Amino acid sequence: MRGWRRSRGVALASLIAALLASTAQAQDLEPRAYVNLPVGLNFLVAGYAYSQGGMSFDPSLPVDDAHLKIHTAVIAYARSLNLWGKSGKFDVIVPYSQLSGTALVSGASREREVDGLNDPRVRLSVNLFGAPALSMADYARYENDLVIGASVQVGVPIGQYDRTKAVNLGTNRWSIKPDIGFSKAFGAVTLDLTAGVTYFSRNDDFFGGQTVDQAPIYSAQGNLSYDFGRGIWAALGATYYSGGRTTVNGVPKDNALSNSRAGLTVALPIDRAWSMKLHASSGISTRTGSSFDIVGLAVQYRWLDGM
Repeated sequence: MRGWRRSRGVALASLIAALLASTAQAQDLEPRAYVNLPVGLNFLVAGYAYSQGGMSFDPSLPVDDAHLKIHTAVIAYARSLNLWGKSGKFDVIVPYSQLSGTALVSGASREREVDGLNDPRVRLSVNLFGAPALSMADYARYENDLVIGASVQVGVPIGQYDRTKAVNLGTNRWSIKPDIGFSKAFGAVTLDLTAGVTYFSRNDDFFGGQTVDQAPIYSAQGNLSYDFGRGIWAALGATYYSGGRTTVNGVPKDNALSNSRAGLTVALPIDRAWSMKLHASSGISTRTGSSFDIVGLAVQYRWLDGM
C-alpha cells in the first residue's frame, strides 16, 4: 500500500535521538518529528552510535580538556495513537553506553572507564493540526501538507551514577522537555521547524555531595528532507541551544550554553517491515559543554495491530 510505504522510517526518524542519549536533550537532531502516521502501528528500534570529542555530561562539571569516546546501544519502542481524533505517538527509549577517555578534573589529569544504563526517556506527542487519526486504509489516501504538533518528553533518573565521579552516564535528576513544531510538505521536499525547552530538577548528590540547580535549556532546530520514493529519504538539519547556566551550592557559574550542531540523516527501506537509518552530526560552534562528533546506525521493525 502506498500509505504503508510512505510511513516507512517515520518513527525511526523520531527515535534517532535515542542514539544521542548520552548527550543533552537539546542537542538532538530529529527530522520529520511531526508527521502523520496510521493508528495502530508499532515500532521496535535497535541502534548503535559512536561519539568522540570534548564532552561534558553536565555543564557544571569541573572537567576541562575532555577527550572521551562513547559507544551507545539503544532499544526503543513506539506506537501510533488516536488522541481525541488527532494522530499521536508514544515512545520509550532505553540506552546503554560504554565510556572511556581522559580529562582534567579540578586541574588534575584523570582517566575514566565506565559502562551502564543511561537515563531512559519517555515521550508523548500529538499532532494538533493537519494530521487526523486515520486507519491504514484511510491513510493510504492521505497527503502530507502542513502539520502542527507538540510533545512532552521526560528523562527518568535511573542511569548509572556515582557521586564520587565527575563524569557519569546518568544525571541523578529528572528532566522534562515540552516541544512544539510544524512540518510542511512541498512535493518531495519537507521542511520541519521545532522549538523546545528542557527543565531540570535539582541534583542533591552531585560530585561529592554538592547541590546543583540548572536553568532551562532553550533549543530550536530546522530540518530539510527530500523523499526519493520507495521509502528512501535524506535530511539535512541544524540545531541551536542556549541557556542551562548552573548554580552549585548556591554559587552561579559562568557556563551558559550557546551552541550549534549540524547533521545528515539517510533512511533506507529493507523490505515491507524492516528499514534502517544512517546518521551523522558534528558541532558547529560551542561556548561551553559538549563539542563532539557522532555517527550512528539504527534498524527498525514495524507491525500493524492485527497483522
